[in-house]
Amino acid sequence: QGQIVESGGGSVQPGESLRLSCVVSGLPFSRNAMSWYRQRPGKEREPVASITSTGGNANYADAVSGRFTISRDNTKNTVYLQMNNLKPDDTAVYYCVLRGSSNYWGQGTQVTVSS
Repeated sequence: QGQIVESGGGSVQPGESLRLSCVVSGLPFSRNAMSWYRQRPGKEREPVASITSTGGNANYADAVSGRFTISRDNTKNTVYLQMNNLKPDDTAVYYCVLRGSSNYWGQGTQVTVSS
């Protein structure tokens, strides 16, 4: 049975950094694109970043472009989200998603940015 587990969330101050990790097991990780989504308080879930199966191409939401970097290690079945210069508006639950014939979601990890 497939499993997607995010980690690395926490509470930081504005301007600080965090790196989220997402480990996938029991699913065809290396053959599928991966995405990070987030759900900010009181708002709908939204895409943050995505990366192709080989890691050769990535896309970002305008709100995080230039501050966040998505990457993956297919030898470790892991995708990362490096988040720099965090802002209070980045406060959200961040979800990892495997983009296959069906989308598989992790449980999410909380990121709180506050002074």
